[in-house]
Amino acid sequence: MKNRREFLKSAGALATTLSLGSLSEVMAQLKQENKLGIQLFSIPKMLSENFEGGLKMLAAQGYKELELFGPYPFSAESAKKGWEAAGKMLGFSGSGYFGKSAIEVNKLLKDNGLTTPGTHTDLDTLENNMGALGEAAQIMGWKYVTLPAIPDDRRKTLDDYKRIADAFNKIGENAKKNGVKFGYHNHGYGLKTQNGVMPLEIILKNTDPNLVFFEMDIFWTTCGGVDPIELLNKYPNRYKMLHLKDMKEKKQFAGDGGSMGDWIPMFPLMASAGDGVLDLKGIVKRAKEVGVEHYFVEQDMVANPDVALKRSADFLTPKL
Repeated sequence: MKNRREFLKSAGALATTLSLGSLSEVMAQLKQENKLGIQLFSIPKMLSENFEGGLKMLAAQGYKELELFGPYPFSAESAKKGWEAAGKMLGFSGSGYFGKSAIEVNKLLKDNGLTTPGTHTDLDTLENNMGALGEAAQIMGWKYVTLPAIPDDRRKTLDDYKRIADAFNKIGENAKKNGVKFGYHNHGYGLKTQNGVMPLEIILKNTDPNLVFFEMDIFWTTCGGVDPIELLNKYPNRYKMLHLKDMKEKKQFAGDGGSMGDWIPMFPLMASAGDGVLDLKGIVKRAKEVGVEHYFVEQDMVANPDVALKRSADFLTPKL
């Protein structure tokens, strides 16, 4: 009798569950929603001139998550000085909180239905000021603090890449202690083999998967001669973020991707998602299968963002 009663009780619970909807519908509700994001370096000049207006435009276009970029008030002085020089060259000066406080920015994000799961910041700050970065993360809601590029003088040789892998493990450990996760965003360098070794793989193979995470820029990866899907397949669950944009025609760097001379000719090839030749549908599909959590459009300092970024959002949102 006991077994019969337990069977009837279980059957009744199952019937109640199914009465709420089909099994597929229940499973769909449990599946984590991927929200389209954008790296704010897509519109730095607009944000410098009208921060609130820029946020409202992005929200209206359908973006839900923002990836910010430094330096911030707490950033290393070396980063601030470097950004000041770059800003003069690029024609804008804003970054970080764009002249506001973290609390003010956080409120503006909430007012526009936006969140910020991560930020880009410099190596000096990551190595020497993680405490302040962690405090900011608690206010802003950052889960990932990501290095957008390795300084030139720390990636000249394969031994340099081994040393940077060791440095990344230390940063990742410190990040964990401060309540965040450390990520590395690849550019196009480190993808051409040297003595039969891909430098990026030195980092992937010599860093702790529990401490160091990765953000793939599919455009720069392609420029470096590597298929993004192949990297996702080879290193599942290492990549947690993607930078998405399209490419008007598939080309590789003339050199090893390590200098501005290699990068600059590639910028005119950037296109809104769906307007180029990259297999964005296939890349996103595979990324979702191997543990990628966040998808950020990045169209560096894009012209006509009201049109170009909307095209990317319209193309990508149904695929997430």
